[in-house]
Amino acid sequence: MNQQSTSFHWHRPLSAALLAAAAVTALPGCAPLILGGAMVGSVLMATDRRTTGAQVEDQGIEIKAGNVVKDLATLGHVSVTSYNRMVLLTGEVPEEAQRGRIEQALTKIENVKSVVNELAVSGNSSSTSRANDLLLGTKVKASFLDAKDVFANAVKVVVERGNVYLMGRVTEREAVRAAELASRVPGVAKVVRVFELISEEELAKIQPPSK
Repeated sequence: MNQQSTSFHWHRPLSAALLAAAAVTALPGCAPLILGGAMVGSVLMATDRRTTGAQVEDQGIEIKAGNVVKDLATLGHVSVTSYNRMVLLTGEVPEEAQRGRIEQALTKIENVKSVVNELAVSGNSSSTSRANDLLLGTKVKASFLDAKDVFANAVKVVVERGNVYLMGRVTEREAVRAAELASRVPGVAKVVRVFELISEEELAKIQPPSK
């Protein structure tokens, strides 16, 4: 069995294809910013649990964050993902001070309600590692579809260096199940839950019953 660990970032709203093994290598020079992280699959507008307004705001946050990161992380590889105004930072920066500066700057962007800083202080990951992350994320997403008891479009999957980050508006039951499935995928080093928890009653209001 894989030796994985699971981390938690619980947020309550005022009430929030293929096998991969990630490798981190030091690369000289600059690496491009990635908006939306090493993400696999897109959350369809019709089945997204965010409001249309929140989806538009998330797009705007990622664009603004991208401009900020370009100025502050010229030597790093930083991925920015926003879901329901919650920002996830993944990737690598060369210094701890830079890691903190980026987080502080993003908290000041309009509409951002929280920042989860998962930046590693290390050399930039290789292009091979990032490609492997993309494939690993595909496999995690496929595990949700195969399970049939997880609403796959409600979970956004971001992968960095073999670490899987799960975002979305989900119930505790869904969060536990999604993390369990992701942890079983070969190659996953760690599962980090960056979910916004909602109640079963809230879910019933925003998601039509299955036919």
